[in-house]
Amino acid sequence: MSEDVMDFDLFVIGAGSGGVRASRIAAQLGAKVAVAEDLYLGGTCVNVGCVPKKLFVYGSHFKEDFEAARGFGWSYDNLDFDWQTLRDNKTQEIERLNGVYGRILEGSGVEIIRGRATIAGPNLVEVDGNTYTAKNILVATGSWPREPRYPGAEHVTNSNDFFYLHHLPKRVIVEGGGYIAVEFAGILNALGCDTELVYRGEMFLRHFDGDVRRFAAEQIAEKGVKLSFSTDIKAVEKLSNGTLQVTLNAKAEGAAEQVQTRVVDCVISAIGRTPKTRNIGLEALGVNLKPNGAIEVDDNFASNVPGVYAVGDVIDRFQLTPVALAEGMALARNLFADQPITMNYKHIPTAVFCQPNIGTVGYSEEDARESGHEVEVYQSTFKPMKHTLSGLQEKTLMKLVVDKQTRKVLGAHMVGPDAGEIIQGIAIAIKVGATKEDFDATVGIHPTAAEEFVTMRSPRA
Repeated sequence: MSEDVMDFDLFVIGAGSGGVRASRIAAQLGAKVAVAEDLYLGGTCVNVGCVPKKLFVYGSHFKEDFEAARGFGWSYDNLDFDWQTLRDNKTQEIERLNGVYGRILEGSGVEIIRGRATIAGPNLVEVDGNTYTAKNILVATGSWPREPRYPGAEHVTNSNDFFYLHHLPKRVIVEGGGYIAVEFAGILNALGCDTELVYRGEMFLRHFDGDVRRFAAEQIAEKGVKLSFSTDIKAVEKLSNGTLQVTLNAKAEGAAEQVQTRVVDCVISAIGRTPKTRNIGLEALGVNLKPNGAIEVDDNFASNVPGVYAVGDVIDRFQLTPVALAEGMALARNLFADQPITMNYKHIPTAVFCQPNIGTVGYSEEDARESGHEVEVYQSTFKPMKHTLSGLQEKTLMKLVVDKQTRKVLGAHMVGPDAGEIIQGIAIAIKVGATKEDFDATVGIHPTAAEEFVTMRSPRA
């Protein structure tokens, strides 16, 4: 097939973060671009991820803020919360953002095709019976909640549907130990739900710094979330009154397994997300897939099939929105401006919007040691100034991991209010190779929690 007569230079399947960014940049560089989407513009992040989650975190935190206000002289009575108002206002904002994404694409000259796209053959995409030709095909279909596999799983709410619950449950179990589960448990607990987090591992937030994990667990439990680690859900049964009976298997170290039951109003499964690559024609075309369905790509995001590329959650490198954005932009510039791709996945900052927040960048202490670094650790735990009057017991943790020989700061970690906002600035310093002495020479902003990062002078014993 001649490239001169193809319908598009780039056909993007999926209008999430990576797909939208790649489409827009490619079109701005002069390419003829189409993007197909069968659900919602903006993908997971905008619709059932980062944005609605952060709005829910804001909404859920007001109760604690009101409690803290008493210590500052404020008094109030008859506080009331309406779940439907929060849920529906969130949905209205998401719909506004859907429109924004549509206007961004159209303004860049991208053709939006509504419908489910499949790859029908080399350089061929089919959408609801219509066939299009394209020199390059980009798969950016994102990810989908992993389904639990125990009896009664059909009664469980997944992490997408959480954002549209009809009613706020009085009693809820959240299943999982990653970002999503920990954040959901905090939201529900802060909104007044009797909340239990059930996770099969010994400690949640795998791959995070050990001190961060332990400290966050203490703070989250202090706020009222029941943490049930080393515990599996074995079955869920729907009772005649509509509640759910959950059978748990607790396997504490050194003890016999214990079967326990709970009766709750809702079980929310947040056990991870898998690449959304099934039934879109990849197998028939011969595209290599990993066991979990992720598309195998090289450093230029090219699959083994010429002309087929992939970015974002479908390649399962880092399921983070800013990573998908960077990948999509890099690919578009490579294809249509001959710019080499130099994606660097080292020192990617991230935040968990649990309560209190976690912000982190660079090596954990454990990873630094395993990588052969001789490290010094600078660590501080303190009560934030706000809580000296609020009466609340929440504390903050800050930690720097430093290479003892080069003095470079290898990692920075924080658990506390606005951790994500603070770590973003620290990430720049670590990215450019700042040393501990650079941190020490920086004047702090007083009085702030952030100044602790430049005033920790003595390494931990």
